[in-house]
Amino acid sequence: MEVTVAEPQTDSMAAALENILTVSKNGPGLCPVRDILDRIGDKWSLLTILHLGRADNLRFNELRRHIEGISQRMLTVTLRSLETDGLITRTAYAEVPPRVEYRLTALGRSLLGAVVELGNWATAHAPAIAEARRAFGVE
Repeated sequence: MEVTVAEPQTDSMAAALENILTVSKNGPGLCPVRDILDRIGDKWSLLTILHLGRADNLRFNELRRHIEGISQRMLTVTLRSLETDGLITRTAYAEVPPRVEYRLTALGRSLLGAVVELGNWATAHAPAIAEARRAFGVE
């Protein structure tokens, strides 16, 4: 087994990590990082955010076509959760047939930037991670 020695962290990185990892004064169940990651780290939320970020606004069935494998029920649950958290808006138009569109809010757009950065990191490092998994015997 190879052991990696980490370089000393800069003061700003250490302070940022301390801020993130400090348990909320409201109790351990209310850690903001854990709470948000639990919400957006599910199977469908990030894909929904990415597709809404690419298209400005989408109707329900358009989203469902873009997100391969998602059921109607799961898309409904995901959209409601994202709306509850203020990350998307739902606009219903009084038309026949009814038309409903979803779009990212300013808060959702600010999250989109972080999601894109994570996606860029994952894309850049996927070969190294795949190689590490092969070396570890996991494929």
